[in-house]
Amino acid sequence: MRSLLFTLLALTAAAQTTIKPGAVKVGAPNMPPTPKASPQKSQFDRAVVGDYIRTVEMWPKDLELKISDPKPSAYLPGFQEFTVGAIYQGNEVLQKQYYLSADGQRFIQGNVFMLAKHPFQKNIDKLKTDLMPSFGTPGAPVTLVVFSDFQCPFCRTEAKELRDNLPKEFPNDVRVYYKEFPLTTIHNWAMKSAIAGRCVFRANPEAFWDYHDWIFDKQTEITAENVTSKILEWAGTKGIDTLQLTRCMETNATEPEVRKNIAEGLSLGVDRTPTMFLNGRPLEGMQWEQLKGRIAFELGYQKTAKNAGEKCCEVTIPGVPK
Repeated sequence: MRSLLFTLLALTAAAQTTIKPGAVKVGAPNMPPTPKASPQKSQFDRAVVGDYIRTVEMWPKDLELKISDPKPSAYLPGFQEFTVGAIYQGNEVLQKQYYLSADGQRFIQGNVFMLAKHPFQKNIDKLKTDLMPSFGTPGAPVTLVVFSDFQCPFCRTEAKELRDNLPKEFPNDVRVYYKEFPLTTIHNWAMKSAIAGRCVFRANPEAFWDYHDWIFDKQTEITAENVTSKILEWAGTKGIDTLQLTRCMETNATEPEVRKNIAEGLSLGVDRTPTMFLNGRPLEGMQWEQLKGRIAFELGYQKTAKNAGEKCCEVTIPGVPK
């Protein structure tokens, strides 16, 4: 498990910090304030907000930030919400969300809990599992979404524990989904292996988990120089069309899918791997016994709450009541 935040703090002095559309370089002189239309209207000054958040987070002065426009919050009535992304080497590698008061002078960072819904409903709403590699029982009361990196040693350990223990301990209760989150600033073949994994999934969804287990098992033997040849060699032993796989990898055909998962992870506050979401509850890498206890707790909660997990095998016919 390794946080990109520490990488940013250590390496930001060498990063490019040119301002791009929608971004603000913290520490730059503020522009003259725009006159308010009325004393009650909120004024959102990105430079001021960015400077203040830099102080809160203890981020370097020259760290480039991307601050979104505030929009009405669907989870905290009366507040607006906005995000602050940290940019390193042209890529957003960290994102935090804040809630802004009506006068624009106060903001809050943290979880919003709604008594009538699952405690982590907001995260559940963000997690998209359609067309994602998965194993476990469809319709299970617990879903475990894993953001992982094939080059990450901690992910390798976590992956083996999940694959070895979940089917035995919770054969009918948990559905696992895999999402790519390659830490490209510190892992030089993570993106290529993530793209390849999606290519394998496109060609044969069932073969993905063979690829997943194989590449983690061979992690220490793979380098940036041999990753492509190693993957193609493996594919040849599994009956996968290597010509089709080569084209998919060379054209980076599945990179948009990987980028989409990265963006989703950032919106959920992911900044290290492995990070898991147990029915929306964020969990960072942990020993199996700890995870087992959390799964058991959520299963107990779902026996009465029934407000998370998967809905399976339901068919809705327009005009016919359930």
